[in-house]
Amino acid sequence: MRILVSGAGVAGPVLAYWLTRHGFEVTVVERAPAPRRTGGHAVDLFRPAMHISEKMGVLPRIEERATGVTRMALYPEGARRPVRVDLSRIFGAASDRHVEIMRDDLSEIYHDAGRDDVEYVFGDSITAISPGGEVRFENAAPRRFDLVVGADGLHSNVRRLVFGDESRFSAFIGAYLGVLTLPHSPGLDGELLMHAGVGRTAGMYGARHLGEARALFLFRSERELDWHHRDVHRQKELLRGAFQGMHPDVDRWLGELDRTPAFYFDSISQLRMDTWSRGRVTLVGDAGYCPGAAVGGSTSLAVVGAYVLAGELARAGGDHERAFPAYERAMAEHVRGSRAVALSVAKTLVPTSRLGVRGLAEGARLISVLPPGLGRAFLRLTTKSARLHNSMTVDDYAAVHRLV
Repeated sequence: MRILVSGAGVAGPVLAYWLTRHGFEVTVVERAPAPRRTGGHAVDLFRPAMHISEKMGVLPRIEERATGVTRMALYPEGARRPVRVDLSRIFGAASDRHVEIMRDDLSEIYHDAGRDDVEYVFGDSITAISPGGEVRFENAAPRRFDLVVGADGLHSNVRRLVFGDESRFSAFIGAYLGVLTLPHSPGLDGELLMHAGVGRTAGMYGARHLGEARALFLFRSERELDWHHRDVHRQKELLRGAFQGMHPDVDRWLGELDRTPAFYFDSISQLRMDTWSRGRVTLVGDAGYCPGAAVGGSTSLAVVGAYVLAGELARAGGDHERAFPAYERAMAEHVRGSRAVALSVAKTLVPTSRLGVRGLAEGARLISVLPPGLGRAFLRLTTKSARLHNSMTVDDYAAVHRLV
Protein backbone atom coordinates (compact mmCIF):
# COMPACT_ATOMS: atom_id res chain seq x y z
CA MET A 1 0.00 0.00 0.00
CA ARG A 2 1.53 3.31 -1.12
CA ILE A 3 1.17 6.45 0.98
CA LEU A 4 2.34 9.95 0.02
CA VAL A 5 3.25 12.35 2.83
CA SER A 6 3.66 16.05 2.05
CA GLY A 7 6.14 17.81 4.33
CA ALA A 8 9.50 16.83 5.86
CA GLY A 9 9.38 18.98 8.98
CA VAL A 10 8.53 17.14 12.21
CA ALA A 11 5.20 15.33 11.72
CA GLY A 12 6.06 14.06 8.23
CA PRO A 13 9.27 12.15 9.09
CA VAL A 14 7.74 10.73 12.29
CA LEU A 15 4.69 9.53 10.38
CA ALA A 16 6.86 8.07 7.60
CA TYR A 17 9.01 6.21 10.13
CA TRP A 18 6.05 4.51 11.81
CA LEU A 19 4.20 3.79 8.57
CA THR A 20 7.19 1.90 7.20
CA ARG A 21 7.51 -0.02 10.47
CA HIS A 22 3.90 -1.12 9.96
CA GLY A 23 4.64 -2.32 6.43
CA PHE A 24 3.44 0.60 4.29
CA GLU A 25 5.39 1.94 1.31
CA VAL A 26 6.00 5.64 1.93
CA THR A 27 7.08 8.61 -0.17
CA VAL A 28 7.69 12.03 1.41
CA VAL A 29 7.65 15.09 -0.85
CA GLU A 30 9.12 18.37 0.41
CA ARG A 31 9.17 21.75 -1.35
CA ALA A 32 12.57 22.68 0.08
CA PRO A 33 15.58 21.46 -1.92
CA ALA A 34 17.09 19.64 1.10
CA PRO A 35 16.33 18.99 4.77
CA ARG A 36 15.66 22.44 6.15
CA ARG A 37 18.26 24.42 8.08
CA THR A 38 16.40 27.73 8.15
CA GLY A 39 17.07 28.80 11.72
CA GLY A 40 13.79 28.19 13.48
CA HIS A 41 13.36 28.37 17.20
CA ALA A 42 13.44 26.09 20.21
CA VAL A 43 10.56 23.65 20.65
CA ASP A 44 9.51 21.46 23.56
CA LEU A 45 9.05 17.71 23.71
CA PHE A 46 7.09 16.40 26.68
CA ARG A 47 6.64 12.89 28.08
CA PRO A 48 4.48 11.27 25.32
CA ALA A 49 6.66 12.65 22.50
CA MET A 50 9.80 11.67 24.40
CA HIS A 51 8.45 8.14 24.80
CA ILE A 52 7.68 7.90 21.07
CA SER A 53 11.15 9.22 20.25
CA GLU A 54 12.68 6.65 22.58
CA LYS A 55 10.84 3.86 20.73
CA MET A 56 12.28 5.26 17.50
CA GLY A 57 15.79 4.93 18.94
CA VAL A 58 16.56 8.64 18.58
CA LEU A 59 16.20 9.89 22.16
CA PRO A 60 19.97 9.94 22.85
CA ARG A 61 20.52 12.19 19.82
CA ILE A 62 17.68 14.46 20.90
CA GLU A 63 19.13 14.81 24.39
CA GLU A 64 22.59 15.51 22.94
CA ARG A 65 21.12 18.38 20.90
CA ALA A 66 19.11 19.88 23.77
CA THR A 67 19.58 23.63 24.03
CA GLY A 68 20.83 23.37 27.61
CA VAL A 69 18.97 26.54 28.62
CA THR A 70 18.31 26.22 32.36
CA ARG A 71 18.19 29.85 33.57
CA MET A 72 16.22 32.97 32.73
CA ALA A 73 16.90 36.65 33.39
CA LEU A 74 13.59 38.53 33.03
CA TYR A 75 13.53 42.32 32.72
CA PRO A 76 10.09 43.95 33.05
CA GLU A 77 10.12 46.94 30.72
CA GLY A 78 11.68 49.90 32.51
CA ALA A 79 13.34 47.81 35.24
CA ARG A 80 17.07 48.10 35.84
CA ARG A 81 17.54 44.70 37.42
CA PRO A 82 16.24 41.36 36.22
CA VAL A 83 14.33 38.68 38.04
CA ARG A 84 16.42 35.52 37.82
CA VAL A 85 14.70 32.15 37.46
CA ASP A 86 15.86 28.54 37.54
CA LEU A 87 14.01 27.15 34.50
CA SER A 88 14.88 23.58 35.42
CA ARG A 89 12.58 23.96 38.44
CA ILE A 90 9.70 25.01 36.18
CA PHE A 91 9.96 22.06 33.83
CA GLY A 92 10.89 19.65 36.60
CA ALA A 93 7.66 20.49 38.43
CA ALA A 94 5.50 20.19 35.33
CA SER A 95 7.07 17.18 33.63
CA ASP A 96 9.35 14.33 34.60
CA ARG A 97 10.40 13.98 30.95
CA HIS A 98 11.08 17.11 28.93
CA VAL A 99 13.64 18.46 26.50
CA GLU A 100 14.00 21.74 24.64
CA ILE A 101 15.60 21.40 21.21
CA MET A 102 15.97 23.54 18.10
CA ARG A 103 13.27 22.67 15.60
CA ASP A 104 15.70 22.12 12.73
CA ASP A 105 17.77 19.74 14.84
CA LEU A 106 14.66 17.74 15.70
CA SER A 107 13.54 17.59 12.07
CA GLU A 108 16.98 16.34 11.00
CA ILE A 109 17.01 13.63 13.68
CA TYR A 110 13.57 12.32 12.70
CA HIS A 111 14.49 12.41 9.00
CA ASP A 112 17.67 10.43 9.61
CA ALA A 113 15.77 7.81 11.62
CA GLY A 114 13.74 6.61 8.63
CA ARG A 115 15.51 7.83 5.51
CA ASP A 116 16.85 4.37 4.55
CA ASP A 117 13.31 2.97 4.35
CA VAL A 118 11.44 6.01 3.02
CA GLU A 119 11.56 7.61 -0.43
CA TYR A 120 12.29 11.31 0.13
CA VAL A 121 11.69 13.68 -2.80
CA PHE A 122 13.04 17.18 -2.18
CA GLY A 123 12.52 20.25 -4.33
CA ASP A 124 8.98 19.39 -5.43
CA SER A 125 5.40 20.05 -4.41
CA ILE A 126 1.91 18.67 -5.03
CA THR A 127 -0.27 20.60 -7.48
CA ALA A 128 -3.38 18.38 -7.67
CA ILE A 129 -4.91 15.35 -5.95
CA SER A 130 -7.72 13.38 -7.64
CA PRO A 131 -10.40 11.51 -5.65
CA GLY A 132 -8.94 8.27 -7.05
CA GLY A 133 -5.47 9.01 -5.67
CA GLU A 134 -3.65 10.36 -8.73
CA VAL A 135 -1.25 13.10 -7.65
CA ARG A 136 0.33 15.73 -9.86
CA PHE A 137 3.55 17.53 -8.99
CA GLU A 138 5.30 20.74 -9.99
CA ASN A 139 8.29 18.84 -11.41
CA ALA A 140 7.86 15.06 -11.26
CA ALA A 141 5.54 12.98 -13.43
CA PRO A 142 2.07 12.14 -12.02
CA ARG A 143 1.87 9.13 -9.71
CA ARG A 144 -0.92 7.23 -8.04
CA PHE A 145 -1.05 6.67 -4.27
CA ASP A 146 -3.55 4.86 -2.11
CA LEU A 147 -3.53 7.64 0.52
CA VAL A 148 -2.18 11.19 0.84
CA VAL A 149 -1.29 12.89 4.13
CA GLY A 150 -0.70 16.61 4.53
CA ALA A 151 2.05 17.16 7.11
CA ASP A 152 3.04 20.48 5.58
CA GLY A 153 2.43 22.91 8.40
CA LEU A 154 0.14 25.80 9.20
CA HIS A 155 0.03 27.00 5.58
CA SER A 156 -0.59 23.49 4.25
CA ASN A 157 -0.69 23.09 0.49
CA VAL A 158 -2.54 19.76 0.79
CA ARG A 159 -5.22 21.35 2.98
CA ARG A 160 -5.70 24.13 0.46
CA LEU A 161 -6.05 21.70 -2.45
CA VAL A 162 -8.51 19.39 -0.70
CA PHE A 163 -10.38 21.52 1.85
CA GLY A 164 -10.18 25.05 0.46
CA ASP A 165 -8.59 28.37 1.37
CA GLU A 166 -6.80 28.67 4.71
CA SER A 167 -8.95 31.64 5.74
CA ARG A 168 -11.90 29.27 6.26
CA PHE A 169 -10.12 27.47 9.10
CA SER A 170 -7.52 29.85 10.51
CA ALA A 171 -8.34 31.87 13.65
CA PHE A 172 -5.97 34.73 14.50
CA ILE A 173 -5.42 34.81 18.28
CA GLY A 174 -4.06 38.33 18.45
CA ALA A 175 -0.28 38.06 18.24
CA TYR A 176 2.71 37.71 15.92
CA LEU A 177 5.97 35.81 16.18
CA GLY A 178 9.38 36.66 14.75
CA VAL A 179 12.65 34.71 15.04
CA LEU A 180 16.09 35.64 13.77
CA THR A 181 19.53 34.08 14.00
CA LEU A 182 22.27 36.11 15.70
CA PRO A 183 26.00 35.64 16.37
CA HIS A 184 26.55 33.55 19.47
CA SER A 185 27.32 35.32 22.73
CA PRO A 186 29.50 33.24 25.13
CA GLY A 187 27.92 34.92 28.14
CA LEU A 188 24.55 33.56 27.05
CA ASP A 189 25.37 29.89 27.58
CA GLY A 190 22.51 28.21 29.41
CA GLU A 191 20.51 31.42 29.90
CA LEU A 192 17.41 32.95 28.32
CA LEU A 193 17.47 36.76 28.43
CA MET A 194 13.95 38.20 28.29
CA HIS A 195 12.38 41.65 28.16
CA ALA A 196 8.63 41.87 28.82
CA GLY A 197 6.38 44.87 28.31
CA VAL A 198 2.72 45.56 27.65
CA GLY A 199 1.85 43.83 24.41
CA ARG A 200 5.39 42.74 23.57
CA THR A 201 8.01 40.26 24.74
CA ALA A 202 11.50 39.71 23.33
CA GLY A 203 14.11 37.15 24.26
CA MET A 204 17.50 35.82 23.26
CA TYR A 205 19.00 32.40 23.90
CA GLY A 206 21.62 30.06 22.51
CA ALA A 207 22.14 26.33 22.38
CA ARG A 208 25.20 24.65 23.81
CA HIS A 209 26.17 22.97 20.50
CA LEU A 210 25.44 25.94 18.19
CA GLY A 211 27.79 28.71 17.17
CA GLU A 212 24.84 31.08 16.98
CA ALA A 213 21.90 32.38 19.00
CA ARG A 214 18.20 33.08 18.41
CA ALA A 215 16.21 36.21 19.14
CA LEU A 216 12.49 35.61 19.64
CA PHE A 217 9.87 38.36 19.35
CA LEU A 218 6.20 38.13 20.33
CA PHE A 219 3.86 41.09 20.02
CA ARG A 220 0.13 41.71 20.22
CA SER A 221 -2.13 43.29 17.64
CA GLU A 222 -5.84 43.95 17.96
CA ARG A 223 -6.30 43.27 14.26
CA GLU A 224 -4.58 41.25 11.59
CA LEU A 225 -1.80 43.26 9.98
CA ASP A 226 -1.24 43.87 6.29
CA TRP A 227 1.57 41.54 5.22
CA HIS A 228 2.31 38.58 2.97
CA HIS A 229 4.16 35.41 4.00
CA ARG A 230 6.68 35.92 1.18
CA ASP A 231 7.25 39.67 1.78
CA VAL A 232 10.24 39.50 4.14
CA HIS A 233 10.95 43.23 3.90
CA ARG A 234 7.46 44.04 5.19
CA GLN A 235 7.78 41.47 7.98
CA LYS A 236 11.01 43.03 9.23
CA GLU A 237 9.41 46.46 9.02
CA LEU A 238 6.54 45.32 11.26
CA LEU A 239 8.98 43.82 13.76
CA ARG A 240 11.02 47.03 13.99
CA GLY A 241 7.88 49.09 14.47
CA ALA A 242 6.69 46.89 17.32
CA PHE A 243 9.96 46.70 19.28
CA GLN A 244 12.21 49.69 18.59
CA GLY A 245 13.07 51.59 21.76
CA MET A 246 12.01 48.81 24.11
CA HIS A 247 15.55 48.31 25.51
CA PRO A 248 19.13 48.68 24.23
CA ASP A 249 19.44 44.87 24.16
CA VAL A 250 16.37 44.57 21.95
CA ASP A 251 17.57 47.39 19.67
CA ARG A 252 20.86 45.51 19.19
CA TRP A 253 18.96 42.37 18.19
CA LEU A 254 16.85 44.36 15.75
CA GLY A 255 20.09 45.77 14.32
CA GLU A 256 20.87 42.28 13.02
CA LEU A 257 17.66 42.05 10.98
CA ASP A 258 19.31 42.92 7.67
CA ARG A 259 22.32 40.68 8.34
CA THR A 260 20.67 37.61 9.83
CA PRO A 261 21.20 34.39 7.81
CA ALA A 262 17.78 33.06 8.84
CA PHE A 263 14.51 34.86 9.58
CA TYR A 264 10.99 33.66 10.38
CA PHE A 265 7.77 35.62 10.82
CA ASP A 266 4.14 34.59 11.11
CA SER A 267 0.88 35.31 12.84
CA ILE A 268 0.02 33.21 15.87
CA SER A 269 -3.11 31.49 14.62
CA GLN A 270 -5.08 28.35 15.40
CA LEU A 271 -6.55 25.94 12.89
CA ARG A 272 -10.10 24.94 13.71
CA MET A 273 -11.51 22.24 11.44
CA ASP A 274 -14.50 19.94 11.99
CA THR A 275 -12.61 17.09 10.36
CA TRP A 276 -9.04 16.58 9.15
CA SER A 277 -9.96 13.90 6.60
CA ARG A 278 -11.67 13.84 3.23
CA GLY A 279 -11.72 10.75 1.02
CA ARG A 280 -8.19 9.37 0.70
CA VAL A 281 -6.61 12.46 2.25
CA THR A 282 -5.97 13.39 5.88
CA LEU A 283 -3.92 15.98 7.76
CA VAL A 284 -1.51 15.65 10.67
CA GLY A 285 0.22 18.11 13.01
CA ASP A 286 0.01 21.84 12.32
CA ALA A 287 -1.56 21.17 8.91
CA GLY A 288 -4.68 19.91 10.64
CA TYR A 289 -4.80 21.30 14.15
CA CYS A 290 -2.14 23.91 14.88
CA PRO A 291 -2.95 25.32 18.36
CA GLY A 292 -0.73 28.38 17.82
CA ALA A 293 2.98 28.76 17.11
CA ALA A 294 5.20 29.24 20.20
CA VAL A 295 2.30 29.05 22.67
CA GLY A 296 0.45 25.77 22.13
CA GLY A 297 2.82 22.80 22.41
CA SER A 298 2.31 22.04 18.74
CA THR A 299 5.51 20.01 18.34
CA SER A 300 4.60 17.37 20.92
CA LEU A 301 1.07 17.34 19.50
CA ALA A 302 2.46 16.74 16.00
CA VAL A 303 4.68 13.84 17.14
CA VAL A 304 1.81 12.19 18.99
CA GLY A 305 -0.59 12.75 16.07
CA ALA A 306 1.82 11.18 13.57
CA TYR A 307 2.32 8.14 15.78
CA VAL A 308 -1.43 7.69 16.32
CA LEU A 309 -2.27 8.07 12.62
CA ALA A 310 0.28 5.43 11.61
CA GLY A 311 -0.95 3.11 14.35
CA GLU A 312 -4.62 3.45 13.43
CA LEU A 313 -3.88 2.82 9.75
CA ALA A 314 -2.01 -0.36 10.72
CA ARG A 315 -4.76 -1.44 13.10
CA ALA A 316 -7.35 -1.01 10.32
CA GLY A 317 -5.21 -2.94 7.82
CA GLY A 318 -4.87 0.18 5.67
CA ASP A 319 -8.63 0.79 5.48
CA HIS A 320 -8.74 4.58 5.67
CA GLU A 321 -12.51 4.65 6.13
CA ARG A 322 -11.97 3.01 9.52
CA ALA A 323 -8.57 4.44 10.36
CA PHE A 324 -9.15 8.16 9.74
CA PRO A 325 -12.19 8.45 12.08
CA ALA A 326 -10.35 6.43 14.75
CA TYR A 327 -7.35 8.74 14.45
CA GLU A 328 -9.55 11.82 14.81
CA ARG A 329 -11.33 10.38 17.86
CA ALA A 330 -8.02 9.54 19.52
CA MET A 331 -6.63 13.04 18.99
CA ALA A 332 -9.76 15.16 19.52
CA GLU A 333 -9.39 15.72 23.27
CA HIS A 334 -5.66 16.50 22.97
CA VAL A 335 -6.36 19.06 20.25
CA ARG A 336 -9.19 20.76 22.14
CA GLY A 337 -7.06 20.99 25.26
CA SER A 338 -4.11 22.43 23.33
CA ARG A 339 -6.27 25.14 21.77
CA ALA A 340 -7.66 26.25 25.12
CA VAL A 341 -4.27 26.26 26.84
CA ALA A 342 -2.65 28.16 23.96
CA LEU A 343 -5.01 31.11 24.44
CA SER A 344 -4.13 31.28 28.13
CA VAL A 345 -0.38 30.94 27.52
CA ALA A 346 -0.43 33.72 24.92
CA LYS A 347 -1.83 36.15 27.49
CA THR A 348 0.88 35.18 29.97
CA LEU A 349 3.81 35.37 27.55
CA VAL A 350 2.64 38.66 26.03
CA PRO A 351 0.96 40.59 28.88
CA THR A 352 -1.96 42.81 27.98
CA SER A 353 -1.43 45.31 30.82
CA ARG A 354 1.13 46.66 33.26
CA LEU A 355 -0.52 44.48 35.88
CA GLY A 356 0.13 41.47 33.65
CA VAL A 357 3.81 42.41 33.27
CA ARG A 358 4.07 42.80 37.05
CA GLY A 359 2.34 39.45 37.53
CA LEU A 360 4.75 37.72 35.15
CA ALA A 361 7.73 39.15 37.01
CA GLU A 362 6.25 38.42 40.45
CA GLY A 363 5.48 34.85 39.45
CA ALA A 364 9.05 34.41 38.28
CA ARG A 365 10.34 35.89 41.54
CA LEU A 366 8.20 33.55 43.65
CA ILE A 367 9.54 30.55 41.76
CA SER A 368 13.04 31.66 42.75
CA VAL A 369 12.41 32.25 46.47
CA LEU A 370 9.75 29.75 47.57
CA PRO A 371 10.89 26.60 49.38
CA PRO A 372 11.02 23.58 47.02
CA GLY A 373 7.69 22.08 48.16
CA LEU A 374 5.72 25.31 47.86
CA GLY A 375 7.52 26.16 44.64
CA ARG A 376 6.44 22.88 43.06
CA ALA A 377 2.84 23.44 44.15
CA PHE A 378 2.84 26.96 42.70
CA LEU A 379 4.32 25.74 39.43
CA ARG A 380 1.73 22.99 39.06
CA LEU A 381 -0.93 25.70 39.17
CA THR A 382 0.78 27.94 36.61
CA THR A 383 2.38 25.69 33.98
CA LYS A 384 -0.82 24.67 32.18
CA SER A 385 0.73 23.96 28.79
CA ALA A 386 3.47 21.70 30.13
CA ARG A 387 1.03 19.76 32.30
CA LEU A 388 -1.42 19.24 29.45
CA HIS A 389 1.13 18.02 26.94
CA ASN A 390 2.89 15.94 29.54
CA SER A 391 -0.35 14.10 30.36
CA MET A 392 -1.42 13.11 26.82
CA THR A 393 -2.02 9.36 26.60
CA VAL A 394 -1.97 7.20 23.47
CA ASP A 395 -2.38 3.53 22.71
CA ASP A 396 0.65 1.30 22.30
CA TYR A 397 0.54 0.12 18.69
CA ALA A 398 3.51 -2.21 19.07
CA ALA A 399 1.24 -5.26 19.06
CA VAL A 400 -0.38 -4.26 15.74
CA HIS A 401 0.72 -6.71 13.04
CA ARG A 402 2.66 -5.52 10.01
CA LEU A 403 0.78 -5.49 6.73
CA VAL A 404 3.54 -7.48 5.06
